[in-house]
Amino acid sequence: MCTFLQRRCLAVVSVVLFFLFFSIPASAQSHLTLLNLIDSSKANLPLFRQKLALIKAAQARITATRHSFLPTLQGAEQLNIGTDNSLSGAVFGLGLLPSASGGINAVNNMDPATGNVAVLSGDYELVNFGLNGARLKAARADLAINHADFNKDLYAVKSKVVLLYLNLLKYEIKLTTDQQNIDRYSSICKVIRALSGSGLIAGADSSMANAELAKARIGYNQTQGIINQYKEQLAFVTGIPSQQIIVDTSFYGHLHPIPPVMNFPIDSIRNPLLDYYNARKNIFRTNELLIRKSYLPKIHLMASAWARGSSIQYNNSYQPLSTGLGYQRYNYLAGLALTYNFLNGIYRKDRLAENRNELEASEQELEQERLALQSQTLQADNDLQISRANLKQIPVQLSSAEVVYKQKLAQYKAGLISLIDLTNASFVLYRSQIDYIEANTDWYLALLNKAVSTGTLDQFIQSLNLEY
Repeated sequence: MCTFLQRRCLAVVSVVLFFLFFSIPASAQSHLTLLNLIDSSKANLPLFRQKLALIKAAQARITATRHSFLPTLQGAEQLNIGTDNSLSGAVFGLGLLPSASGGINAVNNMDPATGNVAVLSGDYELVNFGLNGARLKAARADLAINHADFNKDLYAVKSKVVLLYLNLLKYEIKLTTDQQNIDRYSSICKVIRALSGSGLIAGADSSMANAELAKARIGYNQTQGIINQYKEQLAFVTGIPSQQIIVDTSFYGHLHPIPPVMNFPIDSIRNPLLDYYNARKNIFRTNELLIRKSYLPKIHLMASAWARGSSIQYNNSYQPLSTGLGYQRYNYLAGLALTYNFLNGIYRKDRLAENRNELEASEQELEQERLALQSQTLQADNDLQISRANLKQIPVQLSSAEVVYKQKLAQYKAGLISLIDLTNASFVLYRSQIDYIEANTDWYLALLNKAVSTGTLDQFIQSLNLEY
């Protein structure tokens, strides 16, 4: 009986905890800050995992380049059976013609003979006049451009996350404003019903107010749809399900009337967008050095040792096949060799001309990006000037619209004005609230554009101070 009661109590407690957990309102859920979203995108976006894999590949390429400086050491062992008929004279083997040592006889001898040979050979580029250093610089330049590519994409994703976040905040605030607009028209409908019920106004006003109320609800639904779209876009970039993306709209309560501007010259700090194109240009510069070094002479240190056995003896006497299975003669050889292709000058000239044009193209690409960023900075400055002027007028517009609406509502209740006058005042108030939201968002979007173009995006993100 005791065990049964314990089980019943445990079941009841479990059910209560279940409903308590799932009945937590959305407002009690933690808000996602901008830094949360950026960290999540960096951790979950496949693009960054791809770029990190390319960086690791470039790091492995540097190690492989260093190992390529090691000498080659090769070994081989052959056990053969066949005839040995040869003639005096030289031929090119072309990698296809087997060698028949000795065996110069008056007629062909088709008796088989066995042979055995083992060889160990080494080759080392003792001097290549800086080619190894040029190869290593080229590998490091490849690693640098992969790092720059990663930083460029991270910079672009950060700016996209900030853009989506600010727009999501904008429409979340707009949704609240749309709800206030609905509440105003609902209040107007109640006033109309009360006045029409007492016979003070015509019933047509009720239909007109209902139409305005429906229009306000449609606007609310449209804003909710835009919010869902921005959440889906953030979900794609960050890997966070859209249902879990909840932002803190109290950010707008922390805005300064006229927020400060961060003034940074475009070339005062490193910009990841420019660093990438500088890294591309550096690739071609290191390639130029590599090309020059690749066509210089090389001095090789070579050494070899080998052992042979044959069933054909020194006097051209054919012995049993088993006698050719062991080693009978041993040799070694060591020396230095200077190698150079006398047509390398032509090849070097062609490769340098190709690389020179690619370097010129990369320089123009860098200049094009720099001009684009300068233009974006100037456009952002223009937008900031317009936004600053608008922000000075917004408080006047908003406070005046609120006063007018209150006056018109009182006048309508007193029967002094028509419903059209009241709805016009309501629309002016709604439009003023929307202008307030858009003016603040435009200011921060202009700051974002300037931060991106001047390379100060991280400072801009920190300045938002979205962690409360």
